[in-house]
Amino acid sequence: MTLIKPVKLQPGDKVATISLSWGGAGDEDILWRYEVGKKRLQEEFGLEVIEMPNTLKGSEYLYNHPEKRAEDLMMAFSDSSIKGIFSCIGGDESVRLLPFIDYDVIRNNPKVFIGYSDSTVTHFICQKAGVSSFYGASILAEFAENVQMFDYTKYWVQKTLFDDATIGKIEPSAVWTSEYLPWDEKNRDIQRRVQKNTGYELLQGQGRVQGHLIGGCIESMETLKGTEVWPELKEWKDAILFFETSEDNSSPAYVEYWLRNYGSIGVLQSVRGIIFGKPYDNLYYEEYRSAIKKVVSEELKLVDLPILYNMNFGHTAPMCVLPYGAMAEIDCEEKGFSIIESGVV
Repeated sequence: MTLIKPVKLQPGDKVATISLSWGGAGDEDILWRYEVGKKRLQEEFGLEVIEMPNTLKGSEYLYNHPEKRAEDLMMAFSDSSIKGIFSCIGGDESVRLLPFIDYDVIRNNPKVFIGYSDSTVTHFICQKAGVSSFYGASILAEFAENVQMFDYTKYWVQKTLFDDATIGKIEPSAVWTSEYLPWDEKNRDIQRRVQKNTGYELLQGQGRVQGHLIGGCIESMETLKGTEVWPELKEWKDAILFFETSEDNSSPAYVEYWLRNYGSIGVLQSVRGIIFGKPYDNLYYEEYRSAIKKVVSEELKLVDLPILYNMNFGHTAPMCVLPYGAMAEIDCEEKGFSIIESGVV
């Protein structure tokens, strides 16, 4: 599967912020946090930041008008002066955008799109259009992190979106946090507490395997099965599949059900390796690991399929950036993970 790579971002570029799922960025009590994230994009990355017409219209309006969210996306891609698109935040129902998408607009105007969680929907939209996008930081969470951005997150945004060299080896973060501090302005100067990270864990596999990246938030992917953007089986072939779970803390039984479904439709038998993000708040760490091994190794007998666990992407901070379609490598002997090409041109 070959996807068109977007042109790298440069200081001075105009980028758009967009609300494709939950519209909280425009809610009166959260707008301050949006402004923090916007300011960081301007001051720390040197970007000119604009909002699309509906970005800040608030959660109630945007819930009731998925067509307006889609309009913003189409407008951001079609506007040649906009070089990148940054998702404000995820949510749980951006699948409602699908009837309003013009895939040709995206295909003919490839540019950086970054987000995670329910932005998985937009990543699959981009993938259907043949354009690579980036599973990574959002405005309200990572760019607006209390006190300052995590250095690890900032580094990988810079390396992946602003640099057309090979991305290279992605080392584990030294620390992690899922501490929940309400997004009240009174908390803006309280830094979240971090814990020491234990690094990647190899669940099974030997040697090295390479494949193109495909995946997302496992809960959001469930909303996409059977839709027009769900990839054909051939698009999973020889891929490195990435999964991460959300702050919903889905029960281990559901993770088991979902993985069993990926086996029943042939996806797990098609891929060359799997990487899993650290569970939110490290909850169900052992249970998720057991569910993965139960389905993949015991039930499907895929005992040689390399699986790396506890990786730094997704809902637990800090995070790296994963470009869809880029070639990646799992090194089982070193418990290592690399992206062996650039994400941008």
